[in-house]
Amino acid sequence: MLPSLEKLRKFFRLEHENGYANSAIIGGLAKMLDFWEGEARADGIKEEVIQAVIQRLRSYDGLSPTSRADALKGLWKRIGETYPEATQKPSRPTQSQTQTQPRPRPVQTPPPKEGERPHRPSPQPRSESVPGAKTSQTPAALSASLTVLQGVGPAHSKTLEKLGLQTLGDMLYYFPRRYEDYSQLKPIKSLWYGETVTVIGTIQSVATRPIRGGKQTIIEVIISDGTASLRLSYFNQPWLANRFKKGDAISVSGKVEQYLGRLIMNSPDWEPVEVENLHTNRIVPIYSLTERVTQKWLRGLMNQVIKYWAPAVADALPESVRSSAKLMPLGEAIQQAHFPDSQDKLKAARERLAFDEIFYLQMGVLRQKRDWKQADARRFSSSDEWLGARLKGLPYTLTSAQQRAISDIRADLDSGKPMNRLIQGDVGSGKTVVAALGAGIVTSAGSQTAILAPTSILAEQHYRNFTSLLAGENGILQEGQIHLLTGDTPEVEKEAVRVGLADRSIKLVIGTHALLEDPVVFQDLQFVVIDEQHRFGVDQRAALRAKGSTPHLLVMTATPIPRSLALTLYGDLDLSVMDEMPAGRQPINTYVLRPQERERAYTMLRGQINDGGQVFIIYPLIEESEKIEARAAVDDYETLSKEVFPDLKLGLLHGRMKPDEKDAVMLKFRDREYNILVSTTVVEVGVDIPNATVMLVEGADRFGLAQLHQLRGRVGRGSAQSYCLLIPTHEDAAENERLQAMAESNDGFVLAERDLQQRGPGEFLGTRQSGYASGLRMASLTDVKLIEKARAQAQSLFEQDAELSQPEHALLAEAFGRFWGEGKGDVS
Repeated sequence: MLPSLEKLRKFFRLEHENGYANSAIIGGLAKMLDFWEGEARADGIKEEVIQAVIQRLRSYDGLSPTSRADALKGLWKRIGETYPEATQKPSRPTQSQTQTQPRPRPVQTPPPKEGERPHRPSPQPRSESVPGAKTSQTPAALSASLTVLQGVGPAHSKTLEKLGLQTLGDMLYYFPRRYEDYSQLKPIKSLWYGETVTVIGTIQSVATRPIRGGKQTIIEVIISDGTASLRLSYFNQPWLANRFKKGDAISVSGKVEQYLGRLIMNSPDWEPVEVENLHTNRIVPIYSLTERVTQKWLRGLMNQVIKYWAPAVADALPESVRSSAKLMPLGEAIQQAHFPDSQDKLKAARERLAFDEIFYLQMGVLRQKRDWKQADARRFSSSDEWLGARLKGLPYTLTSAQQRAISDIRADLDSGKPMNRLIQGDVGSGKTVVAALGAGIVTSAGSQTAILAPTSILAEQHYRNFTSLLAGENGILQEGQIHLLTGDTPEVEKEAVRVGLADRSIKLVIGTHALLEDPVVFQDLQFVVIDEQHRFGVDQRAALRAKGSTPHLLVMTATPIPRSLALTLYGDLDLSVMDEMPAGRQPINTYVLRPQERERAYTMLRGQINDGGQVFIIYPLIEESEKIEARAAVDDYETLSKEVFPDLKLGLLHGRMKPDEKDAVMLKFRDREYNILVSTTVVEVGVDIPNATVMLVEGADRFGLAQLHQLRGRVGRGSAQSYCLLIPTHEDAAENERLQAMAESNDGFVLAERDLQQRGPGEFLGTRQSGYASGLRMASLTDVKLIEKARAQAQSLFEQDAELSQPEHALLAEAFGRFWGEGKGDVS
């Protein structure tokens, strides 16, 4: 395996052992990018892989432990698809083998001839994946090799390929990773605790000492600028000791922190200072590097290319859009992104480049929505009398939000065009009855419906609910016309279901991934409902949709998604928002407790159980870790069952259990065989336990607000008053203030917006959405204003000229076609 991938695997494995607490490297996993990026390029790792790692690790800190685990597993799977040797488990050689056999080559390429370097695959040119970067009006010279530049020969050209730089055009889009603002330098004596600044100083001393019993090291560097000294600490990066030389001038950028009353910086970014920059009073770009490439040399090359070629870049964005959105021309934006004249110009440049990314994405989803609507689908009409009879049979009155969603579904089904709708409902908002009525309209006309759920236990819950709603006394279906199909279904029963679907005697099937298998064939599938759609990838959703002929598609999620994300990532779907709780549903009383109030919480739990209720206790970790200070499910389960609640029945649930073991535990809890369920976040989306009245979350500071809201939604399903108790790891004022938002609001949409601002978009992204997020270089999914501006402009242009056939849109049409190309069409 390539050394950089081996290093990545080592850190990922350590992070797994630490319970995904972002502690494999002190200062956070993103700190490894300081050294890993250059090493990966030196190893010839493909540029798209490097960018995926960079984007994922930069957003890692903002994720919950569960989302972090999914992110790293997904990232490693992607790496394994590109470099299969990364995921192969090495066999353990015998001693004689290790002495006699040479080490295998990490990349299977022919051995180099004498005097040649080994061949490594080149990363994809950067400009190929940038929206609007190439059109027929792009100067042909931008496709020229870098050897046309003064001072770049074949050897240098090969080195620059490791950065994804193969042509002059690639250099235009190789933007700095950060900037040193020499126009706003601060002397060390004027630094304040908590501010993020850049300072310049001369290295006075470098010392390395072991910590944690010699398992790790810390490098302490003292710098001085003549006004005062500042200590820099670098944890577990021993190779830096040889790079810091006493007497060298360096610039450091980071957050000013405090230790024992003295100001310090922990693992700040740093660069050797080029003396000529000190007196320029300019903002200086800092680029990602690879071996044998220095900032000064690369910056000089960039200056050559940007000054001459950026003004010549063709701007595919129509003048009408640029003027309306008040955007900088593309050529100027490229110039200012590399060598900004001021912070304001840099901000405007980055906004223009970010706008292009969101704009092209929006145009793509609008086109897909139009293409979907151009297809024809079977019409299913339902009279008001039919609907009234169904609603009269319900034991409750629908909310206004439910009635609006049903109206949307009825209109879609009767439109003659395929439905492509997302129902976004808060926890407990009653999405199931809405989907069931949609299924009733289709099945009452004799056609078939499929409901896809992420887990067997959720599929079984849907089966019970749909059966009671559609197969009662006044039901639309006979009981034999509704069936369940999961991985646990006995083979004899599976075969019977397959036969029933093929001959249409089964009208409604509810299942898990088993529905996607090849033997499952429908005679007349016309309606597909996908629950918790973010749990399924594009291919899985497409596989189910392909089992019918342009069937109507309804996808549902119980995760409230902030408006900016919904507009960006689900722009191809029609959206129904259910933000209203059913009548009689009491708000869940939420309290943030101090760690020392745990005994008080236990007293309340016992009181609720004595009154006939049941309790969830949630933990961030499965087992205790030396690296993370947090309580863990397995360890506390022993204490709780033997010491705290010895007279009660406790169940244990966590992610390392097999699916059938998890289902068995949840069913026992549902059937009241357990008073208390001790669990990790695997209960986040699951069965209804109407009897559960208390949700106690340990280590609540380790979860995002959106995830806590999902956990809280596991209680309050019955008529009794329910409670959510949040106990953070420490008495940290800032953390507790963040958690206090849970006590102030039961509105998942309000909490989702707060979470997006505080922790980034990671928690809301499913398979398809993470891919789009990692492809954004300049845009941020938290920038609501920019996203809404780009969407409004895309919508306006699409309404005027959906085909982009007008002469003034010819260049945009060309750039749009190149960007979306093959394989990017299906985003739903």
